[in-house]
Amino acid sequence: MNVGIIGSGTMGSGIAQVAATTGCKVKLYDTNRAALDNAKAALEKILSRLIEKGRIDSAEKIRIQDNISYVDNLKDLSDSDLTIEAIIENLEIKQKVFSELEIYVSEDCIIASNTSSLSIASIASSLKKPKRCVGIHFFNPAPLMKLVEVIPAIQTSYEVLEKTIDTITSWQKVVAVAKDTPGFIVNRVARPFYGEALRIYEEGIADFATIDSSLKTIGGFRMGPFELMDFIGNDVNYTVTETVFKEFYFDPRYKPSFTQKRFAEAGYLGRKSGIGYYDYDNNGKKIENDNVALSAVEESLKQNIFERVLVMLINEAADALFLNIASAEDIDNAMTKGVNYPKGLLAWADEKGIDWCVSKLDELYDEYHEDRYRCSPLLRKMNREHKTFF
Repeated sequence: MNVGIIGSGTMGSGIAQVAATTGCKVKLYDTNRAALDNAKAALEKILSRLIEKGRIDSAEKIRIQDNISYVDNLKDLSDSDLTIEAIIENLEIKQKVFSELEIYVSEDCIIASNTSSLSIASIASSLKKPKRCVGIHFFNPAPLMKLVEVIPAIQTSYEVLEKTIDTITSWQKVVAVAKDTPGFIVNRVARPFYGEALRIYEEGIADFATIDSSLKTIGGFRMGPFELMDFIGNDVNYTVTETVFKEFYFDPRYKPSFTQKRFAEAGYLGRKSGIGYYDYDNNGKKIENDNVALSAVEESLKQNIFERVLVMLINEAADALFLNIASAEDIDNAMTKGVNYPKGLLAWADEKGIDWCVSKLDELYDEYHEDRYRCSPLLRKMNREHKTFF
């Protein structure tokens, strides 16, 4: 298969590596020749590191490199069977690129976007043949993360959807099919992980480190929300939050945080800027501060923080199922394989008890009287009928 990748940044380069590793002939396109050179040099380092770790040999390294060519003319993608765009999250720019691309590729070429939050239907509308358009959303780093969300627009043909699923599966990825709604599965369901943590901080309940510690030590999350926002980049994470909030007609559940907005405005972006919610050294490693051992009272506080964030995540996952965004299996797969959650949220709800989930959400609503804390109708129905998700 011939694959064209538009955009040689971290995501585009990662997707190119994935496709090339499975034997596809890849053309990585960018208007910036220096960016292409950087992508080529970065791949050399990545593959050399894999050799050092014993995961590939030198012959495999050469094979992968030979499967990728670097081009700066969009016409060079004319022989592509599949193109995946991985450029800036700007609808007008994506539509412009897609309109031009369609001039050069064959009628059978699938044209896909790696967007994390924009409407696939809007992107597809820029094409004369919109049924060929589909969302293929990888997670960073693409070579390591197993999940790929596949998002059909209302214009996408069944044949294109099936071929896309087969292709991504053949790339050794786990596919979760999502409805074309803001944030799809992961970036929708994960909003409370960041949003509720920020809200807890803004209320003065706990500092960044305590909130992160709560989610890691009690919940088993690999990274706390503030560590993860620093890893993603506060500018990127804030933009996604803002987009989801706007696209959901300003639903208060997705309301952005002024704290994150100010951090982004100040250039406190996290690892890439050397400062965010934490400080980082020149290698992007967090500079640790000595922490005093937590008292029993503080341990109780951490439990409350963890449960508050968890129940908000569960509520969002339940609502995604209620609104047919994806199947229960795909929602839980998306969260465990897309963002490395320790458990699927719906399975976690079963474990904690649906009655516990409803009770915790009602406690929050009774305290704040904000629509942000409304319980999903599905959880209420399941509680009445004594049902579980699995």
